[in-house]
Amino acid sequence: MTATTIKVPRELRDRLKEQAAAESRTLGQHLAHLAGLADRERRFAELERATAATSAEDMASYRAETAWWDRAAGG
Repeated sequence: MTATTIKVPRELRDRLKEQAAAESRTLGQHLAHLAGLADRERRFAELERATAATSAEDMASYRAETAWWDRAAGG
């Protein structure tokens, strides 16, 4: 792994270090965790947009198929 330096305001650095320490992470681990959360948030936003763009007909088909699978699984 290659280390690098990033420039952030001292207050932000201290805030991130406190957050990392509270979660027993290194600062690098904490930054990776935050990046992962941002990726997850972006994926969910994309899913919400795709769901909103789904036609009523396709949504009805999806719900019918999901109900069928639930019944088939004994749910």
